[in-house]
Amino acid sequence: MKNLVNYAVAYAEKGLSVLPMFDKQPLIKFADKPALTPDEVRKVWEKFPYAQIAIRTVNIFVIDIDTKEAHGHDGFRSIDEYAHKDLLIPTLEQETASGGRQMIYFKRSDMDMTQHIGWMPGVDVKAHVNNYFMIAPSERKGKQYKWLNHNPIVTPSKELIELISKKTISQSSYNHSNYKFSDEKTATSELFESIVNGLGETGGRNNALASFVGGLLFRNVEVKTAYELAKQANNNTPKSLPSNEFEKTFESMVKKEIRRRGGNK
Repeated sequence: MKNLVNYAVAYAEKGLSVLPMFDKQPLIKFADKPALTPDEVRKVWEKFPYAQIAIRTVNIFVIDIDTKEAHGHDGFRSIDEYAHKDLLIPTLEQETASGGRQMIYFKRSDMDMTQHIGWMPGVDVKAHVNNYFMIAPSERKGKQYKWLNHNPIVTPSKELIELISKKTISQSSYNHSNYKFSDEKTATSELFESIVNGLGETGGRNNALASFVGGLLFRNVEVKTAYELAKQANNNTPKSLPSNEFEKTFESMVKKEIRRRGGNK
């Protein structure tokens, strides 16, 4: 395995927020902290000489396109059939270790950018300041991230950002205030409502997600289905959890359910 310190320093010198990684897991605490300087990057790589590289989505974001083989949804087909594909202007792109594709864009300075996990089937938009993505020439499980072109990173149109930020469930004109059932909520009704209403305020999102996933698995919902429902709930949260936090919490609850059922994980 190669020492990637020179690549990491070069990224930092270009104004990107660099993270040292081991198998998609950061080796340092970074949430809400300033980006590492080039000198700090060198010191980190002295401690972790074989760390791989990730970039935080602070001033950039990525459109992450998955393969059906690796993730169950064909993101390439979703992009190909997208009605506004012309807005995906050429920019720097890389192939991921699992065969997916990532389009890297600068965030606009004149409007807010929100991430959208599950923007389309097999397509996520990673944009939270505490989210990140692995970058070439990093490796994972023996497979390398590779550049697909040498285009400069560009800034997309306002129209694309608005489309990305738009929630998949639009507001209805249906007047539901005429009907009201019992005020007593059951645990099951709260699960259903979380899909539409999201996971609540910033401070309790992880606990809300854990409770939501645990409730689904306890009721024998298949893991794949629970994952998709949890993604919808997170997507409908005003400030959704970064994908790395989402994945970590979801996996933790799956393992907890396995233990509850007598497994050994």
